[in-house]
Order: sequence, then structure tokens, then C-alpha cells
Amino acid sequence: MEKLPLVSIVTPSFNQARFLEKTMRSVLDQDYERIEYIVIDGASTDDSLEIIKKYQSRLAYWVSEPDQGQTDAINKGFNRAKGEILAWINSDDVYTPGAVRKAVEYLLDHPQVGMVYGDLDFIDEDDRVVGRFNADQTDLPKLRRGYVHIPQPSTFLRADLWKKVGPLDTSFFFAMDYDLWTRMAALSEFKYIPGEPWAKFRLHFDGKTVSADDRCWPEMLRVHYRDGGSFFSPIVMKYWIRKLVAPYLNWKRRRMFNR
Repeated sequence: MEKLPLVSIVTPSFNQARFLEKTMRSVLDQDYERIEYIVIDGASTDDSLEIIKKYQSRLAYWVSEPDQGQTDAINKGFNRAKGEILAWINSDDVYTPGAVRKAVEYLLDHPQVGMVYGDLDFIDEDDRVVGRFNADQTDLPKLRRGYVHIPQPSTFLRADLWKKVGPLDTSFFFAMDYDLWTRMAALSEFKYIPGEPWAKFRLHFDGKTVSADDRCWPEMLRVHYRDGGSFFSPIVMKYWIRKLVAPYLNWKRRRMFNR
């Protein structure tokens, strides 16, 4: 029987002790045996180290030291990764049971696909499902127009594709995944697998994505213009629409966390 591929999963973390153990358990409790789990902590000052040390015998590698932020931490983890398939899961998000196995099975059956992704639910601080990400099939032309539809925590990519286009650009704080997707999509096919969610993305007051619009969309436009995009592209129009409705979105988010 052919040996199953090694999957390297990286968790970048900084002061997320409230949620870190749930993230780590969601990786370690997967029903896929060949997982190399790497945790890159940015010198947390809360109880994160105690949680990491609790599971250190099951980790391939971990470190706690100052870094340049999430993007740098992911790069550090991937630089150590030995797997044929790569993924990262942030320290407040979680995988659902069976997610890694499902991704591996699809990639084994479809060697032409460079990255696969499933559905994703939004959860609150108490693990209650509060919505679902608008995932859909996408490709380079759609990405260039701003139709991303890729939920990062639910994505799994081939290491050989990463080696061609990586690392993540550390000048991006929010849109480093969008930048990576556009570079990868120029070389390889992506596939969306609808159905049960592969991951859950936590919305909470301290999460950077809750207040991301002001910085994420300008970073996406950087990618758009860098690659020769037009001012009249849909992604530019989407940016201005988001800018107009931002006060309403921020009001809705404040209401969510003040309940």
C-alpha cells in the first residue's frame, strides 16, 4: 500500500491563550495520522506557552520568540515543514473532524489540482455558529476581479506549488493570502468542495479580521495594480462600495460583540 502523504500544518500565534488549545486540539484530534504540526508563537505574554508545552510531545516543532507578525510566523513554519501538503490554521480558528483526511483524499485523486478548499462556518467566542463564508469555485480571472471566495482556514495546498510561488509577502498584514492565491492560480488549478465545513473561523472583538476592511481592501488593490489591473475593474468598485457601507458594517459588528 502506498504511503499516505505527510501534511504539515502551521499555527501562528500571539496572545491567543483563550482559544489556542481549541485550535491545537482540532489539529491533533484529526483522524488522519500523518500530520506534522508546527506552532510558531510570537513571544506571547499570556498563558499561551503553558498550553503549547502541554502538547509539545505531539508537536513536530514549536518556538516562542519575537517575530514580524502573522505572515512572518507562517513563513517560518513553512520553512521547517517537510510535508507534501501544507496548511495554516490561526490560533483562534478550528478544523472540523475529518477535514485533513478529506483534503488529502481529493488531492490524491486529482493530481492536477494545486489547492483544494472546503466550506467554512463563522463562530463566536462561545463556539456558536453565526454564519457561513460565501465560498465558491474561483480562478485567476475571478481573483483578479476581487471575487476571492476562498476561506483560508479551509485551504490545503501542495508543497511543490508553494516552493514555486512562496513565501508570503511580509509587507501584507491582511491580504497575504489573497496575494498568494493570485500567484498560485497563475500556475495551477484550484478546486472548491462544497458541503460540510472543513473549518470554523472565530469572530471576536480582538480578532484582526473584525476590523479588517480599512486595511485589507487597500492591500488587495496593491496586488491588483501590481499585476496590471485597471482602475475600472470590479475589484476597485467593490472597494469603494465597501468603503461607503463600512460605518454600517462596523455598527453591526459592535452590536454582535455587545450582546
